[in-house]
Amino acid sequence: VEVINKLGRIQRELLQDLGREPTPEELAKEMDITPDKVLEIQQYAREPISLDQTIGDEGDSQLGDFIEDSEAVVAVDAVSFTLLQDQLQSVLQTLSEREAGVVKLRFGLTDGQPRTLDEIGQVYGVTRERIRQIESKTMSKLRHPSRSQVLRDYLD
Repeated sequence: VEVINKLGRIQRELLQDLGREPTPEELAKEMDITPDKVLEIQQYAREPISLDQTIGDEGDSQLGDFIEDSEAVVAVDAVSFTLLQDQLQSVLQTLSEREAGVVKLRFGLTDGQPRTLDEIGQVYGVTRERIRQIESKTMSKLRHPSRSQVLRDYLD
């Protein structure tokens, strides 16, 4: 992998210097290897590399051990998120059905899709101004320490 990266770096440098793609011979001269070895390295660079390939001096590590899975869910985060949802649900249960419904729709707590005041007004058959008033009153209730304290621990 290091040799492939070095070849790529030298290839880019020569491309800038020469204004064209360097030949295998020019690359070989810069890397102090044979042109055949350059072609072999270029071939390796094109082939997929197994994540199970052992690397390191002792051969006890695999390439996949060093590649981060950005999509992986960290267990602690998943548990914290579940606990937050439970706490949020218990706080919402202290509100009236309409107040909880407005908050859930406004912030997309049920389906991840936040709704506008107009959309929520249509659901409840009232004006957007009335929904704004309900939302404002409900948010004031939620800010009260008796309700908000249980959720403060989840703020980063």
